[in-house]
Amino acid sequence: MASLEWICVPRCYEVTKNHLQGYETYEHPLKQQTVTVVDSKGTRAPSLGSNASSRSSSLSLLTESISQTFEGTDPLSQFARQELEFNDPLTQLSSEYELKSKRREKQPPEDTLNWSTRRLGILNRFTTNEKLSLSTSFLCTSSIEGGGESIKAQTVVADKVKYRLEQLDHFDDGSMRHMMDLTQQEYIQRFEQLKQELVQSWHSDQRVKALKIAIQCAKMLADTTVLQFYPSQFVLITDILDAFGKLVYERLRTKAVGAPGASALMLERERESAHDTCQNWFYKIASIRELLPRVYLEMAIFKCYEFLAPDEYDSLLQRLTYQLRGIADPLVSSYARCYLVRVGTPVTHNKAYIRENFKDLFIIYPQIFRLVSRFNLHPEIITASTYLQLYAPAFDFMLQSLVHKCELYTEDLLGDCRDLKYNGAILMSILNSYKPEFIASNALEFMELINNSNTPGISKCQLLRALGSCVSSCGPLQEQRVKFLNTALQTINTLTDPNDYINCVETWAPFVAQYFTIHEVNRFLGELNSRMCLGKAYEKHYPQLQSILTKIMQNYRTIELLLIQEHFLPYLDLFHRESVRVEVCKNILSHYKQNSEEHTCDAVVINALMYLGKILNDYVNALTVEDERRQIGQLINGFIHKVHFGRDLEQQLSFYVEARGTFSNLDAVYVTLVYASCKLAMTTRQRVQQHNRKTMGFVKACIAFCFITIPSIQAVHQQMDLYLLCGQVALINLCLGQADACFEAAISLVNELPATVDFEGKPRSMESYLVSYLCNMLATLVIVPDSPEQGVLYFLRLLLEVVAKYPFKAESAAPTTIYLHALDMLYVQSLDQFPYHIEDVVSNDALYGHDQKFVTEVNSLCAQVVDGILMQLKALGLAQQQRTQAQLSLELFLRIIRYADLEREPLCHLALNLWLLAYKAESQLDAKTIPQTLRFVEDLYRRVKESSPARAQCIAKLLLRMRNK
Repeated sequence: MASLEWICVPRCYEVTKNHLQGYETYEHPLKQQTVTVVDSKGTRAPSLGSNASSRSSSLSLLTESISQTFEGTDPLSQFARQELEFNDPLTQLSSEYELKSKRREKQPPEDTLNWSTRRLGILNRFTTNEKLSLSTSFLCTSSIEGGGESIKAQTVVADKVKYRLEQLDHFDDGSMRHMMDLTQQEYIQRFEQLKQELVQSWHSDQRVKALKIAIQCAKMLADTTVLQFYPSQFVLITDILDAFGKLVYERLRTKAVGAPGASALMLERERESAHDTCQNWFYKIASIRELLPRVYLEMAIFKCYEFLAPDEYDSLLQRLTYQLRGIADPLVSSYARCYLVRVGTPVTHNKAYIRENFKDLFIIYPQIFRLVSRFNLHPEIITASTYLQLYAPAFDFMLQSLVHKCELYTEDLLGDCRDLKYNGAILMSILNSYKPEFIASNALEFMELINNSNTPGISKCQLLRALGSCVSSCGPLQEQRVKFLNTALQTINTLTDPNDYINCVETWAPFVAQYFTIHEVNRFLGELNSRMCLGKAYEKHYPQLQSILTKIMQNYRTIELLLIQEHFLPYLDLFHRESVRVEVCKNILSHYKQNSEEHTCDAVVINALMYLGKILNDYVNALTVEDERRQIGQLINGFIHKVHFGRDLEQQLSFYVEARGTFSNLDAVYVTLVYASCKLAMTTRQRVQQHNRKTMGFVKACIAFCFITIPSIQAVHQQMDLYLLCGQVALINLCLGQADACFEAAISLVNELPATVDFEGKPRSMESYLVSYLCNMLATLVIVPDSPEQGVLYFLRLLLEVVAKYPFKAESAAPTTIYLHALDMLYVQSLDQFPYHIEDVVSNDALYGHDQKFVTEVNSLCAQVVDGILMQLKALGLAQQQRTQAQLSLELFLRIIRYADLEREPLCHLALNLWLLAYKAESQLDAKTIPQTLRFVEDLYRRVKESSPARAQCIAKLLLRMRNK
């Protein structure tokens, strides 16, 4: 029994809301506001805004002097603009984009023949575990032994000849040092040291030493002891030669330009000196006895012909081409020609010398296969396939240089390739280098070449994969596609090795999916299924099978058509390993979610998606991590949202029932189904003005579906949310019995709610959630009519009992907050008319008609709630929570003066005590809290003064006592 007698007073004033005054505007409210500065000449500076256009002349004169100092912008606007530009991410992105655009305009267009990207690929591809050797005379003292320079740089001109003779004597061939058994990493480090040594020697005026280093490096290009490392060796050595050539060119260019401000005569002398120096360099290189270093060094400084014969590049390149005929080893010769093309491409657009190099290569081409036949007898040295791959970087670069911005020799080279006996290596480079448009227009001819090719070391699988990549990016002519595909598939089906077969099919999958109808795609999958089932070949090729499926989905236009094909779902049976199978299903559902139509009602598509979802659902168990559960749940929810049967709502509900039985391991799917079912009930409500027997039965079926599904969800807070939602939906649809059941179930779950839950690995208290949830519940219970079987305000009484039993912390403000909102709800129950209703739902205001017995029950419950609040305030005081206690005391104080009859002295005395309790802790409250509370009481007095003089007098007395205290 409550010790306090509470009497609710009727509301005798209108509740008003203070709305901000609206006005029309023609500018975006987030637009940056700036200032317009008027200069002394009477003309406006570049406009920085429109807000300052009406400034007075005196202000203009003031800003004039400031703007002169800050270049037309007053300091405050300048600082504000800088701050905004610094903080605004869009402004930053725009500035960066403009800066990058300007840089791109200044930079020359990107060269598609950029060697720097190729060199990294070569170094990563051609590696070795064998021991390497290196012969040089320049890593003995300074680099290896750590000693100083044996010969110091000389600066006296008179001693120049003597100094160079000493250098030549010191670095003679007798001082060569042979480094054996170097690992690949050590070998690369030695070349880095040689490059540094060359640069340091050059800058210390030891140019003879730099030349000797370059010569010795060029000699190493004749060493093919470790064949599989030769392409990387070529890259490392040519890096040093490039550095040497750059140093020579820069020195000559500096000489030719002359000193700034020099006279014309002096400039002419400098140009003549640069011409003579350049000629001397070529004479020095021409005196090298061995062919390979002589040719490589001339190619390294080839750009320096700019100072001798800038119009004779073509003839010079032809001469070097003829000289390269003296290199016997075909591998060394191929890379030497590649280097020649590298140095020739930047200086001339004429491709004749490249074509001539290919003619020479085709002459020595049969010699390559004499070596291949030798390696076939000794595969422990190197296999034929690996040996032929060594030529690929050189051939590819030369071919791409030949066809770059010029298609003059494409047909001729293809004809020469056709006439070669073993044309596989050249054909592979053509497929890798030619434009896909050219290959697509001659697709049948390339297919014939591949069928006729029988090159040792180059399999048809390799050629077919290269051709498949080309036609996937650019399809053949429309009239040739079917014939071309049939010919290609016939050739692919002749491959006996499952590894070769699946690699070819993987490359051709995008072409089939992109350029052919669904029937060809289905036939393609069927042939693949049949072939990979032979001998369980699929067990060794899961990555390729998965890649094929992904490429088909990415390149085909409609995912729904793929799902209903005869051979699509059987393709999944190839994935017997569960983890791979699950990953494939994830990819399919993810692709469907992103690329499918907005809705589907096709039964075959839905069954296929259900089959995929069931595989994922069955994979989930107690050991599945939460992140994977969430990912799988999102994928299944994605296709559930897309299933839509239009106006056939019963079919929609049947689908939800089937999905509930199929996806029993995923709470996220159950939550989605409950929300979808509630939406279905509300859709029914919107379509009919008033429920009939059929629609009412359907809505009850939807709510029953939800009521049965919710208990299967593990998270208690999710169950509570869904019960409340379903109760609200049932109430709107006039299903009062179902609403009562949902509300009762929701309130009963409060005691099962854990005090904390894990959120991102950290415990999080559930008190704030519980307060928010119960306040929402109280707002709903305002309009829920009492059941004649349960008694007056049954759900409120049940809620108060649950709150009293819940294990809140001693210092928690949560129970008091809930009680305060319960007091708000009870006061609304005491009114003649509730502030809101649901259409056609008879709430307690109409049900009881403000009956005195009902009002008495409400007052009794109010007294109980106030007693509960006072007990909580006492507990907060004992827990030394004065700030919280004061805040809640003020909340209860405000409710007493608004809701209670202050003519009763106990209530007035209680209100005064609560005020004093809060006033004692004024220092711990916000400085505005107490004054604002006083102003509220004064405002309440003014509002009720005319309509209820007796109540106004009580408020005035209370206000006077508050001020006196």
